[in-house]
Amino acid sequence: MRIAAVVCFIYALAFTAHADVYFKEQFLDGDGWKSRWVESKHKSDYGQWKLTSGKFYGDVELDKGLQTSQDARFYALSSRFDSFSNEGKPLVIQFTVKHEQKIDCGGGYVKIFPADLDQTDIHGESQYYIMFGPDVCGYSTKKVHVIFNYKGKNHLIKKDIKCKDDELTHLYTLILRPDQTYEVKIDNEKVESGSLEEDWDFLPPKKIKDPEAKKPEDWDDQAKIDNPEETKPEDWDKPENIPDSDAKKPDDWDEDMDGEWEPAMIPNPEYKGEWKPKQIDNPNYKGTWIHPEIDNPEYTPDDSIYKFDNVGVLGLDLWQVKTGTIFDNFLITDDVEEAEKFGTETWGATKGPEKKMKDQQEEEERKKREEGEKSKKDDDNEEDEEDGDEDEPEEEEHTEEPPEEEEEGEDDALPKDEL
Repeated sequence: MRIAAVVCFIYALAFTAHADVYFKEQFLDGDGWKSRWVESKHKSDYGQWKLTSGKFYGDVELDKGLQTSQDARFYALSSRFDSFSNEGKPLVIQFTVKHEQKIDCGGGYVKIFPADLDQTDIHGESQYYIMFGPDVCGYSTKKVHVIFNYKGKNHLIKKDIKCKDDELTHLYTLILRPDQTYEVKIDNEKVESGSLEEDWDFLPPKKIKDPEAKKPEDWDDQAKIDNPEETKPEDWDKPENIPDSDAKKPDDWDEDMDGEWEPAMIPNPEYKGEWKPKQIDNPNYKGTWIHPEIDNPEYTPDDSIYKFDNVGVLGLDLWQVKTGTIFDNFLITDDVEEAEKFGTETWGATKGPEKKMKDQQEEEERKKREEGEKSKKDDDNEEDEEDGDEDEPEEEEHTEEPPEEEEEGEDDALPKDEL
């Protein structure tokens, strides 16, 4: 047992020693990020980035990241690192995204480019290796993109992976393994996994329908048939509607003016509908014919779909309608455990305080809103009272007039013999 434990320990040390972190960016040195990130000059009106922890955060310094700052703009920014190949080892891409603007339409994904990319000319058509991360547009598009470039063509995942669309920070992780499998995690929890060959259309299908095979002409695939021994009863056919026998021609009916009178039609109680014989099992039924398959001559297995030989640039090449997304805690490594640990130490450490701060802000805003509504209501009531006070003098004038009219009319009210 001790020997086995020592072997496992040595193996763990060897694995740890060979674990590589190719790229890490947390924006902890203020404006120092500007020396590591390059803005594309392909367009003259790309949106500008700013370093900020946003309106709410868990730690004002640790949560600082790059934020989009102009509405309805394309953004194109990238950072370079020493190039590498992921042959024979995992590739892990991880970062955090916060849509504090409550995004309505825009990307929150990253692109991994070859090392020979011209960073000053990045644009939407620039060829990349991998595109990964959330994309939101309206109610219909709320997905996590996982797109791989294979032999010069981009291939989209066939599965639908839902992304987060709230205003909090979330951790996105893509794991690509040399056994041709993958895993997508959100907030350090697995949300999807599978095989590269099965979940993307990188290769032609292994099997195809035999073009030479055809269903035999005498193949009967009808499970039920009409009972040939059953015949329609002679009294079956009755009209669906018949004249109303209780109807009478109106007394004022004028055939010259109104035409020939006909009684109204009513449903026929003896109508039985369309006759159909009962169904019985088909004695000649052979089942559903299945088209035979053969090996696809165009299929060639490829055990290197996962492999990218010259990884060297991480880019943010995206469009946003409503600005405010913050990107942070970038990590590219070959160590799955290191990525999970890094995610726990960054996003995991600040997610709780961030939500608490956001909840407090929302509570304060709610109180201010209620106070504003109450103040407005009080002002409206005061205005109503002032309007009521202005009307009072007019009412007093009306109360004084009737007595004067009564005095003027006293003589007129007396009998004539007293005048």
